Amino acid sequence: MHIGAVMFFTSYSMQPAALARELEQRGFESLWVPEHTHIPSSRTTPYRVGGPLIRPYYDIYDPFLALNTAAAVTTTLKIGTGIALLAQRDPIVTAKVVSTIDQLSNGRFLFGVGNGWNQDEIENHGTVFKTRHKLARERIEAMKAIWTNNEAEYHGEFVNFDKMEQCPKPVQKPWPPIIVGGAFPYAARRAIAYGDGWIPRADRLEKDGVGVLIDQFREMAKVAGRDPASLPITIFRGADNVEQLRFCRDIGVDRIVFSLPAAKEDEIMPVLDRWSALKKALEA
Repeated sequence: MHIGAVMFFTSYSMQPAALARELEQRGFESLWVPEHTHIPSSRTTPYRVGGPLIRPYYDIYDPFLALNTAAAVTTTLKIGTGIALLAQRDPIVTAKVVSTIDQLSNGRFLFGVGNGWNQDEIENHGTVFKTRHKLARERIEAMKAIWTNNEAEYHGEFVNFDKMEQCPKPVQKPWPPIIVGGAFPYAARRAIAYGDGWIPRADRLEKDGVGVLIDQFREMAKVAGRDPASLPITIFRGADNVEQLRFCRDIGVDRIVFSLPAAKEDEIMPVLDRWSALKKALEA
């Protein structure tokens, strides 16, 4: 089971290059960065964990720029969006960005995607909130067409373009893994429909039981004609508990991603030390 880290990088946190070096030196598999283009002053949708949004949501760096910085100082560490908000992204521009970062990292990019929860943020990008799921699916389908065809075209309800050419193509074929984030069962269904993996959060899985929901996800994949082995599971916000980690490993979870605060090295390094010890215990 792979172990990675996710962090809201800001001007007042440990920086991407420094953290990437530490993660790679310690044998961690991946670094993930969330996305929020902005935070509206209005709030139609409540923050799901309650209370006001924490400051890093407002201050976070662009994920692709942060990840490219991390890739430039490492050789094996995988880099991933955790997650990119497709309802807020032009698919032609995003296809180019994904291909470019996959080229620059020599095929180390993981394309974590999601459809978003903040209605005001999404609608500021011109998207009707209720249509975001279909819009995101069309944008993924359009990007797949761009990545796999010398002359791509796509004609949908929300995305529409005639034959065009775009290079570079991604290093990874047919495209970097598209790992769909979100809760069970709706995001799980989207992952099965058009993804290459699923990202649930540990705190949401625990309500019904991690093993129970993962078994249900795999059964859903079989019913849909997908091989569950082709849909690896990446659990975000994993707990620093070795028994829980062993359980996840034993039921075939592919990756655990632990959260880091938007803080400087003096707070980050002890967390890395703790997870390094957990990693060694799992490997023993």
